[in-house]
Amino acid sequence: MRLILLGPPGAGKGTQAQILIEKFRIPQLSTGDMLRAAVKAETEVGKKAKAVMDAGELVSDAIVNAIVAERIDQADCANGFILDGYPRTLAQADAVEAMLAERRLKLDAVIELVVDDKALVGRIARRAEQALAAGQPVRKDDNPEVFEERLREYYKKTAPLIGYYHAKGLLKGVDGMASINEVTQQIEKVLGTAA
Repeated sequence: MRLILLGPPGAGKGTQAQILIEKFRIPQLSTGDMLRAAVKAETEVGKKAKAVMDAGELVSDAIVNAIVAERIDQADCANGFILDGYPRTLAQADAVEAMLAERRLKLDAVIELVVDDKALVGRIARRAEQALAAGQPVRKDDNPEVFEERLREYYKKTAPLIGYYHAKGLLKGVDGMASINEVTQQIEKVLGTAA
């Protein structure tokens, strides 16, 4: 099962990815984690990424794409994987398609967690309040102003992927505002894997 989870920050992609990992026994591939692992393993691509990051610059699409390609060749991805936070742009989506085609693989689905932005901002504010009440630090991206900026970035750069994957017949929308269990059930239904 090869999946992409789409949706704005705070939509619940990470939560659903964890559930899917358990169900399908496939890894979640996060570009941040992959970058750190490649740097730590000192692969050729990891060395390039480290040089760019050490210079305080953003890692290029070419490097990120190479790291993803390197990662999907690993044994634990043989039965599939979940891409979370990648692709973020149309250029990266084209790169995913090319790397999968090169390996004679294809995506099974792109699942969009459809959410209400105003409710999402409220959800983030509540999460910050709960963290403070529990005496825990508030995540940097749980600040409503920071979150709203991340939301604008999502709509500018990543939201065009919705049309891209819809045109390919891969996009499956689920109600991301439902409870965690209901979202999971909707995902299982669209994947045809409901128990």
